[in-house]
Formats: sequence, C-alpha cells, structure tokens
Amino acid sequence: MTDLSPILLSDEHVARIAPIDGPLHNPAWRLLEDEDLDRLADMLTAGRTGPVPIFAYGSLIWNPGFAVQSERRATALGWHRRFSISLDHFRGSPDQPGLMLALASGGSCDGLLLDIREGTERESLRAILRRELVAHELAANARWIQVQTEAGLQDALTFYADPIDTPTADLSIEDQARRLARAAGAAGSGAEYLLRTVRGLAQLGIHDPYIWQLQHMVAQQIEADAARHHQHPTAL
Repeated sequence: MTDLSPILLSDEHVARIAPIDGPLHNPAWRLLEDEDLDRLADMLTAGRTGPVPIFAYGSLIWNPGFAVQSERRATALGWHRRFSISLDHFRGSPDQPGLMLALASGGSCDGLLLDIREGTERESLRAILRRELVAHELAANARWIQVQTEAGLQDALTFYADPIDTPTADLSIEDQARRLARAAGAAGSGAEYLLRTVRGLAQLGIHDPYIWQLQHMVAQQIEADAARHHQHPTAL
C-alpha cells in the first residue's frame, strides 16, 4: 500500500474522551445462552464442510477472539464499510451515543478471511456468535456472502451486512465523525474502536478511503472539541 494519507487519529486523541459508565447491552434484550448459540451455529453451517471461514472487516481483524487456523486477504463483493448502527450502549451511551461498523450494499470491501481452527468449531462459533449477535433480537444478523481471494470465489460467514432489527443511523460522514469523536460507553469510546480498526487495516496493507477520511475527521473533531472546552470550560 502506498500511504498517501497517514493515520492522524492517535492514542492521544482517544485519551481526551472521558470514560462513561453506560449499559453494556440493551437491558430489554434476551441474551443468547449456550444452547441458543449452538442451534444458531448448526443452522448457519448446515451442509457445509471444511473449516468455517469468517469474513472480518472491523474488530474481528484486530481482535478475532477465537481459534484461527489460517488467514488471508479477501474482498467482499457487493458490500462496503459504513458506520451505520446506532449505539446507546457498549461503545455509546444515552448521553453520548455511538456508531458501530457494518456492511452496506454496493461496492466492495477488502478485509481478512479467518478460518476457524478445525476441532474448535463449537467453542469458536459460540465465542463469535455470543460476541457478534449477543441477543435473540440480533440473531438474524449473520449471513453468508461471496468473497474473492487469490484462490478464487468462495462463501464466507459475516455479520451485520445490511443490519436487521437494530437501530440504524443514515448519517453524513461529517455527522458520523462528530458522533464517533464524542461517543463513549461501558466498552470504551467510538474513537478507540475506529483507531484500532484503521491500524488493523494498515497492518494488512488495506487502504479504505472512507475509513481514512473518517479517522482524519474524527481527530480534527476531537481537537476542535478540546479547544472549545478550553475556551469555554462549562460548555457541553
């Protein structure tokens, strides 16, 4: 990758966002138990053989959280990254709502294909589905998509491709940046999530113009908010 646009967002920017104690999950959700996760895993993998491939485009790149047998670059065909899921929990709160990355229809998305290590399917799928889907209300947000690899086309399991049954926000990139620059919750800040994602992509040599523009704008917004607070300490 020729880096024409350096990463501007930094740990120093992230440190300027005050932590907030908010809910980790929506309190109305019915969380998935082990037996629910196993049924869902069986349904998603029925009739498929070989290692289960997971297409990672966000946090699964820098924190897979399951046993990985092999990994390789892949391009999701017909999808692109977009911060579109509205959060009032996890990395957001009712007072400082956040955004979560999803896949939206159209275009293409370079990411990482992670094969679940054979022999760990049950525990690995439990870990992935518990983390990604969390609750019965979100259980429809796993789907198989087509990806291009050096070996050709193949199917891969991914999450939140055109999100279902979850609040979404169709914001301009300017409004996305403003929200991510201020969002914080029980799991940390939106800026921290974005920084980890852009660094993970950079390590793979993936340059997503949307993500690079967004991290630049979030850094600028954090600096502007800090300057405004310095001038007007009591201002929100």
